[in-house]
Amino acid sequence: MSLPDAAFLFELADAAARETLPRFRQPLLVDNKPKEGFTFDPVTEADREAERAIRRVIEARYPTHAILGEEFGRTGEGDHLWVIDPVDGTRPFICGVPVWGTLIGLTVRGRAEIGIMSQPFTGERFYSTPEGAFGEGPHTGRTPLKVRDVGDLSAATLFSSAPELFRGAMRERFAGLVDAVRLTRFGADCYAFAMLASGHVDICVEPGLQPYDIVALTPLVERAGGVITTFSGDRPEEGGDVIAAATPRLHEAALRHLNG
Repeated sequence: MSLPDAAFLFELADAAARETLPRFRQPLLVDNKPKEGFTFDPVTEADREAERAIRRVIEARYPTHAILGEEFGRTGEGDHLWVIDPVDGTRPFICGVPVWGTLIGLTVRGRAEIGIMSQPFTGERFYSTPEGAFGEGPHTGRTPLKVRDVGDLSAATLFSSAPELFRGAMRERFAGLVDAVRLTRFGADCYAFAMLASGHVDICVEPGLQPYDIVALTPLVERAGGVITTFSGDRPEEGGDVIAAATPRLHEAALRHLNG
């Protein structure tokens, strides 16, 4: 199976950056998309124009591939499906905080095979191809990514986007996981998954994801040596309640808390 290479992922990321960077930390019209459970779910011109730019590049190079994007839905059919979140972390984007990223992944027959998380403001890219998982940035160059092993939950660092995402019984179970780990932080969105793959974070927990939130990050975590599933232990490509962990031991221990 021949897959697009890293150079093509970079081409897509560059096309998105030409739309997102000029709009970052600038006055923006922010629309509110209706979404169950949220009173405010923002979308901006940066989201829409970046997705259009990514789609144009894919359609020119791979016209037979299908595309699923957060802003414009699905086009095409077939075994190869590109899954796009042009600005994952629109909330931090509109707040001027550079933990948002452009997520672009490719599934083949439903399994995530390659992906990139691009943070153009910091100049960082975290990506996965069949050769492995890598990070590139202005201060590091190209570096292989590898998760760390801190042993037990008591030494682990946990990230999630926001505590209010956990509702009902899940709120209590997540609170138990928070009590069990060493450090919990919120608000890094896709950037936290890149830090897990880079060996700086140990667990990421995100309920209620869509495919475009997680497809690009799945091969990144897996090829860095981590584990990523739904809370029920299934593949995460379809979204849902998702957990990524640096080691199988941490993954199992965290799931015991999350599943009660």
